[in-house]
Amino acid sequence: MRTDTESKGLNVVAAIPCHNEEQFIGDIVRSAQEYVSQVVVVDDGSSDRTIDAAVEAGAMVVRHGTNKGPGEAYKSCFEAARSLKADVLITLDGDGQHLPDELPRLLHPLLSEEADLVIGSRFLKDYDIPRYRKVGIDVITWLYNLGSAVKVVDAQSCYRGYNRKALDTLRITESGFGFSVELLIQARNRGLVIQEVPVSCIYHRDSHSMNPVLHGVGVALMVIKHRLKDLVPDRSGDPSEAQ
Repeated sequence: MRTDTESKGLNVVAAIPCHNEEQFIGDIVRSAQEYVSQVVVVDDGSSDRTIDAAVEAGAMVVRHGTNKGPGEAYKSCFEAARSLKADVLITLDGDGQHLPDELPRLLHPLLSEEADLVIGSRFLKDYDIPRYRKVGIDVITWLYNLGSAVKVVDAQSCYRGYNRKALDTLRITESGFGFSVELLIQARNRGLVIQEVPVSCIYHRDSHSMNPVLHGVGVALMVIKHRLKDLVPDRSGDPSEAQ
């Protein structure tokens, strides 16, 4: 397929971080290949056949010898995209939540230069999302939006697209799930254009072992930390501070 990207001569990379996702990763890689130039799988210390399944499906694999956490996995996604000289990076989960067939929705605003960062939002349409998950996401999104002129409805979706400007500008420092909001805060503060498009989300019963309450609290604290940084002016370059 890849008609739009090939006609524009663009190098589009899809990067999929995963941990013990042998059940889904092969099908996800094969589906994503229909829309991008290269699929990269970042294996975050899996103990099952995730790596074998990804390689068999035709993905380039970046391996973490141990489980480093989602932020580190996504950092490797960005590093791989930069090393491949990607014009566009699409990130999607390896647990079957995100549908690769919806990837063109994220690509369109990037290819038409309408946005620098595109969020695949679960809340622009009425999808069936577990209430306990939605409440946590709503709180985190509210914290992100607080006092911001750039509002979003889904600050935690990891189904996203980044153009070259975003790839060159954004840097992940959080090792946990807070990286997703950290990137949005950086993008907003650095003047990148953010756009949301509707996507589906399929929740599998055993897709995540982390307690959603602990996860939500951890991310919320990270958002508060970064928002407080926004309120404190950076005076490192102020001559008066050197006296």
